[in-house]
Amino acid sequence: MSKYHSLNQEQNLKDKRTNEIALFWQQGLFDSFCGVDGVSIHYAQFINKKTTFPSIVVVPGRCESYLKYQELAFDLYHQGYNIFIIDHRGQGLSGRLLPDLFKGYVTKFQDYIDDLQSFVENIVTQQCPEKPYLLAHSMGGAIATRFMQDYPNAIKAAVISSPMLGFYSALVPKCIAKILIAIKLRLNNLFSKTPWYFIGQKSFSPVNFTENKLTHSTLRYQHFVNLYKNNKTIQLGGVTTHWLAQSILAQKDIFTKLHQLKTPILLLQAGSDTVVCQQAQNDFCLQLHALQPQSCPHGRPSTIDNAYHELFFEVDGYRNRAISQSIAWFKQHN
Repeated sequence: MSKYHSLNQEQNLKDKRTNEIALFWQQGLFDSFCGVDGVSIHYAQFINKKTTFPSIVVVPGRCESYLKYQELAFDLYHQGYNIFIIDHRGQGLSGRLLPDLFKGYVTKFQDYIDDLQSFVENIVTQQCPEKPYLLAHSMGGAIATRFMQDYPNAIKAAVISSPMLGFYSALVPKCIAKILIAIKLRLNNLFSKTPWYFIGQKSFSPVNFTENKLTHSTLRYQHFVNLYKNNKTIQLGGVTTHWLAQSILAQKDIFTKLHQLKTPILLLQAGSDTVVCQQAQNDFCLQLHALQPQSCPHGRPSTIDNAYHELFFEVDGYRNRAISQSIAWFKQHN
């Protein structure tokens, strides 16, 4: 990376946010397009007009907005990439789908995929014709994987970080968890036309740093908590049972259609992740590598030991590794 800027480090981050990163962000273009069923899908883009950069499409996770990705966009841009970031339907600045704006909901998981396809085809490649790279996190990893199955020639190479290929069900056996979801969804459909929160889910409510399982970085965690507190528009609560059921169907599709993946994929696994299922990630890599040896080197995820779910918002040691491995993967598939 010596050719480009070094990555941001926590000790300088406060000053950089108010100066360099803020100035960089002001130079972006922020717009929207009509997604499936006319839902407004918002996005951000940062294109270098002076020279030809390859492009990275960033696909965020659940609850996230492109506003959260300012530091990462700054870092990736200064490593020599144009950056495009999408806000998924039902979250961020994009159109919400229910009267209760805080409920995590999507009518069909496929809608996420179709929105992403429109974004790549009609926004990204119209401005930067070279085939883009893709960097996806968590739920975005599931969306991106399904997208690459449906459109196997759209992306040059991809990194999926802590992808939502299965849910972490703690001490509850997965078969029991799926039965609970099915029962709750059946009851919801019988007694109400309004989607219910799943058991234990609730409206927007920030978690104290000491209780969070997303990052070890106090500074980065507090920044995005403040960002959400100060921007009510991007706040989102827990998931509905319908969203969970749709996500489980998408996860099943990912494994059923594994043979359709042709894009070289690197999977970054957070070693201490308790948000998504690590075993599903291990199974994905083993099976995909057997079908496509250019993906998931050695048939395993690239694990960053002890890191929490949000690799790109972690403490410097974990974050530096995640970004460095991502850029190395993209350069390997130039």
